[in-house]
Amino acid sequence: MAVHAVIPAAGAGRRFGADLPKQYLPLAGMPIQQHTLDRLSAIPAIAHLVVPVAADDTRARELAYARPQRLRFVTGGGERMDSVLAGLDALRHGGAADSDWVLVHDVARPLIRAEDVRRLMAAVQDHPVGGLLANPVRDTMKRADAAGQVQATVERDGLWHALTPQMFRLGSLHDALLAARAAGAVVTDEASAMERLGLSPLLVSGARDNLKITFAEDLALAEALLAAQSRSGVSA
Repeated sequence: MAVHAVIPAAGAGRRFGADLPKQYLPLAGMPIQQHTLDRLSAIPAIAHLVVPVAADDTRARELAYARPQRLRFVTGGGERMDSVLAGLDALRHGGAADSDWVLVHDVARPLIRAEDVRRLMAAVQDHPVGGLLANPVRDTMKRADAAGQVQATVERDGLWHALTPQMFRLGSLHDALLAARAAGAVVTDEASAMERLGLSPLLVSGARDNLKITFAEDLALAEALLAAQSRSGVSA
């Protein structure tokens, strides 16, 4: 099956609180974005990798990627779904078919394991919708009010943490994101867009070290997890 990847990297990372977009912060001596793209570009089953970046981004193309010839940079948008749509349009213009599969991965998840990507591909290749890497919730879950006070304990059976990559047919995902945008809905992941159309993506269990670097304290944790992966032989 034909599989492509879109890695939206146009965000500013405001929640991180740094002076530059978090994807350019150093992780073990190398920008986060470089870790992520080096790992994905090392997977032969991914035919094309498209990276939507901010219009004024002057760094993305200059990093010392392991396989720069595998990467295509395009201008992204103001929201995640706008950047993903830009990536999908670039794939279409490059000859990709609507029936091809597309992996969408967070640029701020540099610890993605190739074995998890392969597991996701294998799990969804015959699925009518597609799917995503995820982890079953282990902690007790609370629902809070606006003041931060507990309103209820939420039953955790059946709850999962959504991860990336998320994998869907190019045409179906494009239509789902356009429908969300037309409705004024800002979806935070691709599965949400598919769900809005009444579809049910498949949840595929992935490694728990597939951390998304969102806050400053996540960087130290990512350093420790990266070192642990290195000791166990996990690399780009």
